[in-house]
Amino acid sequence: MDGTSFLEEIKTIASLKEEINKVIIGQDYMVDRILIGLLTGGHILLEGVPGLAKSLTASTVARVIGIDFKRIQFTPDLLPADILGTEIYKQNTGEFVIKKGPIFTNLILADEINRAPAKVQSALLEAMQERQVTIGETTYRLEEPFLVIATQNPLEQQGTYPLPEAQQDRFMLKLKIEYPSKDEEKKIIERFTGGQIDESAIKEILSRMDIYEMRKKIDSIYVDENIENYVLDIIFKTREKSQHIACGASPRASINLIRAAKGKAFIEGRRYVVPDDIKALAYDVLRHRIMLSYEAEAEDITAENIISEILEQVNLP
Repeated sequence: MDGTSFLEEIKTIASLKEEINKVIIGQDYMVDRILIGLLTGGHILLEGVPGLAKSLTASTVARVIGIDFKRIQFTPDLLPADILGTEIYKQNTGEFVIKKGPIFTNLILADEINRAPAKVQSALLEAMQERQVTIGETTYRLEEPFLVIATQNPLEQQGTYPLPEAQQDRFMLKLKIEYPSKDEEKKIIERFTGGQIDESAIKEILSRMDIYEMRKKIDSIYVDENIENYVLDIIFKTREKSQHIACGASPRASINLIRAAKGKAFIEGRRYVVPDDIKALAYDVLRHRIMLSYEAEAEDITAENIISEILEQVNLP
């Protein structure tokens, strides 16, 4: 990896965050994780109450990076064709033509994904996994970069269709979005009620080609064998017999934990992964991949409690 170009990438990431912070206040954790997902090709599931700038963050990131963005509001009457597209019969020509759906974009915000039935969720998640869509007899490749950011409201369960664990496993990270601090919320009030935001002034920092180049650099970030063994120890710990874990994390968790750690190292200006990268991302990678037992739910034990306990038990490299 060329040292000069690497320093330039660090400056670019700093400029990127600075531009995003012109609009977004107090969500550094969410912004960093979205950048990790974008630069490593991993989809993201956001869980948080309404009003925490999830949609605004996604659209701002797309604008700053210069990629196409579409938002889909998931509802109980949504159909797979509403997302993927469909064949339309033209009477004047007697032929079928393809009308592509909103999935043909770079960044999709699947808002309240758990409000749509399973067949709609599956249509989106298949596209996420295969990076392609079949309409009629024709298969279309989705253009890279392709990132899905899905949101779900943790409070309202009536009229929802919770994502099965196997479908959640397709998301690299699941983030729990918290309220901003009082100082941050004061700045939000001032910015959004004082006419301080001029979205047209937000600059495009990256191009698609920049993203491809960054992905190559992230692939080449060094991961020591001891770090790999540390990840394996954590993942295998979730699969040990336990009264609180019904099913542990899949091999996809190991892969995604390493990939996400490489992405974190890159945006922090390092050419190597350290154990703290793994510890910091373990919650985001594992919280939706550990299936809790009835005993855990009865005792009010969460996935976060179990991950914290595992990190204490597994020795650092």
